[in-house]
Formats: sequence, C-alpha cells, structure tokens
Amino acid sequence: MASQYRDQEFIKKVCEKIIEIRKRKGIVQEDLVDRTGFGIKQIGNIERGVSNTSISNIAAIAKALEVHPKELLDFDFEIPKYSPLRKDRKGK
Repeated sequence: MASQYRDQEFIKKVCEKIIEIRKRKGIVQEDLVDRTGFGIKQIGNIERGVSNTSISNIAAIAKALEVHPKELLDFDFEIPKYSPLRKDRKGK
C-alpha cells in the first residue's frame, strides 16, 4: 500500500481513543474479544496501530465499547489547504 494512503498519525490517534475509552470504562482486551469476535492478536494489533483497520471494525469496536463511532474519531485533525478544484481552474 502506498504511504500516502496510510496516515500513521491518524491511526495512532484512533488507537489512543480506543485505549482511553476502554480503560475509562474498565473494559479489558478480552472483553473486546468477547464482544466483537475478533482474536486477541487482532485487538492488540488494532490498539498498537499495526493494523490499518476497516470502518466495519471501527463500528464493531465502538459497539463493544458502548459508544458512538464518532467518539473514536474525536480529536484534533489538521485539514490541508489544497489548490482550487479542476472545475474552478478551467475558467481561468
């Protein structure tokens, strides 16, 4: 996978949120295994940011943590400034 498609800093922030919420609620990794059906290794890989997990897995983890998925994505995110869209450049 090309590096531009794997934003490790973003993955890290999601992982930190999962761990933060899990610990705050007193949920251990084995509980996530029971609630999601994932293996313990998979949960560990997700929490360490080794796995670039899918949106479906994020939904399953959010359900297992009993939170809305948006809580796993609630962190500062820098939005880049791009040049104008092609359609806007054509007229010039």
